[in-house]
Amino acid sequence: MSRLLVPTGALVALCVGLLTVQSGPASADVPTADAPAAGAQIAIKTINGSGCPAGTADATVSPDNSTLTVKYSAYTAQAGGGAASPDARKNCQLVLDVKAPASYTYALFGLDHRGHASLRAGATATVESDYYFQGTTDDVFQSHSLTGPYQDDWAFSDSVPEDRLVWAPCGSQRYLNVNTSLQVSAGADDRASVVTMGSTDVPGASYRLIWKRC
Repeated sequence: MSRLLVPTGALVALCVGLLTVQSGPASADVPTADAPAAGAQIAIKTINGSGCPAGTADATVSPDNSTLTVKYSAYTAQAGGGAASPDARKNCQLVLDVKAPASYTYALFGLDHRGHASLRAGATATVESDYYFQGTTDDVFQSHSLTGPYQDDWAFSDSVPEDRLVWAPCGSQRYLNVNTSLQVSAGADDRASVVTMGSTDVPGASYRLIWKRC
């Protein structure tokens, strides 16, 4: 599986289709395309990972099937302060079953992730996201970093320009896989540093789909 690493605020070209992803803390404009297909459905097939144990993640889909929103209540990575080694990295995988009428296809054009971080001086946190279609060898991978001292909310938004969207194959049903991870390094200061994605009140992630006719 090939990977594209996109630093904040950068434009990077991906070979194989020359996919370009723009990353930054601002919301992306909606590309021009047809309205969401009538009768389209987005179902959450699985939610699984150390950052989203059973009962700690809730996913909802907007009425027009354009946005999937995920709330997490236990998605936290911690290093230092006596935390166990596995606590330093947490992950969550979403598998989406997106069904569209035969005449429509879709693409994931925007990913928004939010959370909170409490990092000691010298500590770092990394927020990563990765998505791909089932059965394909290419993915789109974004990575963002926070450096301590840091005590605040954080938000990252990644978008694919209109002319670089990767559309699901027409007439072929493929699951859409979206993976995220949080990782913390305590650095020389062994006191606790923590990063979370979302909360019970604030969505941790929003994934924006766009539709068009085949």
